Amino acid sequence: MRLESTVSHHFDSRDPEHIHRYLTEAYGTRGMRIDSDERRYRLSHRRLHAGPIRVDRVVQSTDLRVEVAEIESLVVCESTTSTVTRSCDGEESRYRPGDVFLNARPGRPYRVRWQPGEVVLCQLDRQLFDQIASPAPGRRPSPVRFTGLEPGSAVLADHWRATAHYVRLAVLSNPEASRQPLVLGAAARTLAAAALAVFPNTALTEPTGPDRRDAVAPVLRRAISFMEEHAHRDIGPADVAAAAAVSVRSLQLAFRRHLDSTPMAYLRQIRLERAHQDLRLGDPQHDTVNRIATRWGFLSHSRFTAHYRSVFGIPPSRTLHS
Repeated sequence: MRLESTVSHHFDSRDPEHIHRYLTEAYGTRGMRIDSDERRYRLSHRRLHAGPIRVDRVVQSTDLRVEVAEIESLVVCESTTSTVTRSCDGEESRYRPGDVFLNARPGRPYRVRWQPGEVVLCQLDRQLFDQIASPAPGRRPSPVRFTGLEPGSAVLADHWRATAHYVRLAVLSNPEASRQPLVLGAAARTLAAAALAVFPNTALTEPTGPDRRDAVAPVLRRAISFMEEHAHRDIGPADVAAAAAVSVRSLQLAFRRHLDSTPMAYLRQIRLERAHQDLRLGDPQHDTVNRIATRWGFLSHSRFTAHYRSVFGIPPSRTLHS
């Protein structure tokens, strides 16, 4: 998965036919029907698009009734100022401003009644979940299915809101960060991991017997070799696991068992070393600490500085200017 940059787009119309065509294309479905008591109404749609994730702020001015045949991606909705009633698979629920919910299970039809106001929609391609939980090569894959449409608890709903807010503002809306593939890839997987943590699903998080048998030292060596070679690329747990010929859970267990770490924490350490090399060789007249850090996937300047100082004993600015 390589994400080049964030693309922003703004749509605003009062033409129902134009609105219908736009939403059909934006959400990848041909089976959509929109009804309103008003012949003309206004819909504003602002999108931040980065590969497999799309974050939309949508405002509309009337009482809409929308029927959707299916959407293959996962759509997480946060109502900010609107009241939404959703029907899916025989379940009907009403959501008020502040509520978080799934529009539907991917691939299933649903209906919503959307009263005037704003909602924030986060659309995640299903392939993202394979980056979080995948079997070992040769084993039969088991696609993740979402079994519930609401967060497991109020605390988990808060977790989704905080994660989505951070990704939208600190990554997708950040001109420097939104141009860095390593940052964008990490943000996409962070949203997918949050969705798996917040909404009930069939993903297995604990290692199975075969996973434990595969968590051996040779697996660790193959994984580290792959990460050393490809640290400059946007790689995730599934990429490393595939290179090591094990499942993601085996990979995670191997790192925990032998290094008391995680694959992504080890990858961050490799990238910290690469950032250190770039700082040593950098030109203070043209390079900055923030630009080098972001290039290697470190978004927070303060956290990067603290981590760098804890490893190398000096702030990164001193390395660049030495």
